[in-house]
Amino acid sequence: MKEPRSSRRQHNVPTVSDVAARAGVSPMTVSRVINDKASVRPATRERVEAAIAALNYAPNAAARMLAGGEDVRIGVLHTNPSFFYFSEFLIGCLDQASRQTVQILIEKCETGTEIAAIEHLTRGRIDGIILPPPLCDSALVLEALHERGIPVVAISTGRAPGWALSVSIDDRRAAYDMTRHLGDLGHRRIGFITGAPNQTASAERLEGYRAALADLDLPVIDALIADGLFTYRSGLEAAERLLDLPEPPSAIFAANDDMAAAAIAVAHRRGLDVPRDLAVVGFDDSALATTIWPELTTIRQPVTDMARMAVELLVEALRLDRSTAPGEIAEPHVQIAYSLIRRDSDAPPRAA
Repeated sequence: MKEPRSSRRQHNVPTVSDVAARAGVSPMTVSRVINDKASVRPATRERVEAAIAALNYAPNAAARMLAGGEDVRIGVLHTNPSFFYFSEFLIGCLDQASRQTVQILIEKCETGTEIAAIEHLTRGRIDGIILPPPLCDSALVLEALHERGIPVVAISTGRAPGWALSVSIDDRRAAYDMTRHLGDLGHRRIGFITGAPNQTASAERLEGYRAALADLDLPVIDALIADGLFTYRSGLEAAERLLDLPEPPSAIFAANDDMAAAAIAVAHRRGLDVPRDLAVVGFDDSALATTIWPELTTIRQPVTDMARMAVELLVEALRLDRSTAPGEIAEPHVQIAYSLIRRDSDAPPRAA
């Protein structure tokens, strides 16, 4: 049975946030006191220690062992449906970890098991956690980690909380550029397959598509927007709906490469030539983009570099003892450049 998100409070077990609220400080200040950091002012330390005593708070193992100079242990909590995306993400994490004194611990969770996964991951020592999508946008996960005073780097989110670090690209502008590219090729009916509704990147990419249509003086036609979930299967279903329209699109822009590959598969099954009968473009530039035929025109989201940056950013925060105070870090919210990669899956519409 799923543990209620408020179970800790129901059982009267105090959290870092409880101590912080009683002492009038941030959860990170509580963590600093627990780890005997010299940077805490004596008066503040006394208030925190008094709150700990009053609440009978017992810090977990991770809080007790978080200290500068030791090997850093970073957790990656994930539930990403795209194998190709997550593979590249892990390559980046492990590559950067090998360059620094960092251990990477990987924990997978499914919907409904987030709290149990967090408890399992943080049962031993953990110094910080990286959240790739979609967990980067999970209020449940972010709240649970914040309550435990665990530093976080959220990847590809459009709304990182103020206490967390983040690494992303400009999803809206990237989708705008791709849509404009199709419009500049002469396409006037451009279909769009959306991403999962629980991810902020999905909304940003849809907004970029809409904005580009407006600048191209093209109407936003609801029938040309098909719901997807960032999965191959959802891409199949969305592409079928778009191509079943009485007036189907001459181009399909899918919000990730998995769904774009599915759209190409549907086109082939219907006897359509890609790109002469139907242009198809994607987003991410995962390994899948160059393993299908024709090779995919796509937005290169440097997932591996983003993962490297996440590890580097978190290590910097931990070793400088600035874990969940992004304002103290020179660049707490890093935006990495993207690029539009043109391959063989796009061309002007046949009529043009």
